[in-house]
Amino acid sequence: MSSLPGDPVEQALTVVDLADPQGLAVDFSVPGCLIAIDSTGDPLSDDAERLVGRSTFALTAGPAPDRRFITVDSIPTAVDELRQRVADRPVSASVCDDVLRAGDSNTDTFAGVMIESLGYSTLQAGREFKTWLEGQGPRSLADPPEPVVLERDGDTVVVTLNQPKRHNAFSNTLRAGLIDGLTVVLSDPSVTRVEFRGNGKSFCSGGDLREFGTFDDPAESHLARTRFSPALLLNAVRDRLGENLVAFTHGTTMGSGLEMAAVCGHVTAHPDTVFGLPELTLGLIPGAGGTVSIPRRIGRWRTAYLVLSGKTIHATTALDWGLIDEIAT
Repeated sequence: MSSLPGDPVEQALTVVDLADPQGLAVDFSVPGCLIAIDSTGDPLSDDAERLVGRSTFALTAGPAPDRRFITVDSIPTAVDELRQRVADRPVSASVCDDVLRAGDSNTDTFAGVMIESLGYSTLQAGREFKTWLEGQGPRSLADPPEPVVLERDGDTVVVTLNQPKRHNAFSNTLRAGLIDGLTVVLSDPSVTRVEFRGNGKSFCSGGDLREFGTFDDPAESHLARTRFSPALLLNAVRDRLGENLVAFTHGTTMGSGLEMAAVCGHVTAHPDTVFGLPELTLGLIPGAGGTVSIPRRIGRWRTAYLVLSGKTIHATTALDWGLIDEIAT
């Protein structure tokens, strides 16, 4: 990291106590993540309120109906864990914060996906992703039979991810099958409802890690992600069908699985569903439209927390946050 001026970890994370008048005088031009902590639970001053709005997210130990705040069991423990995570991946954490902030002003879906993909491609060429990749085994492309199944019942089309042995890990082949299926849906005006499901124990466990690093040109990867984007196709289907584009999540719903489900007009979760955004561990950020779809449901603050902390949440918390619309067996 010596190519960056100063200490990249110091640049990447600032923690401010909302009860500290000196700490509130933060230079907002300083790049990196800003974590506000509510150590007293008292009503916020005007300066503290302003800082929370500008923060990456805020931590509190009390109830948090405000979506800028995340309730944690122990603020000191949460801060220590965040410091370590950001120390391990300072560049990725900063790029995540930048991308989420850039999309925080009602950016349209296409522009948001472009910003996300450019950030993702930048990190693909970076040291943090390469360091993670060096610790992995051989890279290979998955080639499962019938990776996505389409079934029609009247005016309803069911689109099912069909790699159950891999927990529907989002491979290049699965991506292509999903694009084909959604293209069929968009070409047929008689379709009035689409159900998005996953076979097996999980809805989708995220990107297929075996394929990470198989495409070594980040610029070409950006074009592939944006010209052949399931997120943009799902967004087009949702624009047409609204709440009649329904995602049925269950089991592991991580990374790209969560990102795509969040695009849908209505998200139902089985009580056993576990949600998370693990990309920072790889030295990356969400890359399947999640920096657009997830903030639209829960705000950029809680989205940033899921990425930077690496924590998972269960269906009850997801419902409370607005990440899903319903819990059903």
